[in-house]
Amino acid sequence: MDKDSFIAFMKERSQNTAIRTLGIEIVELTPDRVVMTMPVGPATHQPAGILHGGASVLLAETAASIASEININKEKHAAVGLEINANHLKSKKDGIVTAVATPLHKGRKTMVWEIKISDENNQLICISRCTVAIIDKK
Repeated sequence: MDKDSFIAFMKERSQNTAIRTLGIEIVELTPDRVVMTMPVGPATHQPAGILHGGASVLLAETAASIASEININKEKHAAVGLEINANHLKSKKDGIVTAVATPLHKGRKTMVWEIKISDENNQLICISRCTVAIIDKK
């Protein structure tokens, strides 16, 4: 599946999900690099008026899951989050954050991705590592 077809597929599949609700968009899609953006505003804020750590984690896991999906046979397998950790390094009140997922390990049963989330000035907001399980479809 080419990039444009996959993006169209993901837009359709993500209707009425957190991905669509938070305004997450795919910017770049290759087997070794997935780039996604998310606006920072009321929908992604915590009560203190800054980017919610959970929204950053959702963005990170989304990038890792999509990165894994483009590396597997989707007719036979599915990619599902197994473990994620995140270090929130800097607060953000508004604007756009960009997640860049790159592989640390791409195996048959698991994949591990590093996800760096930065702001418009390339300042690191969050760094995350996500392990994705590759499971057989029944």
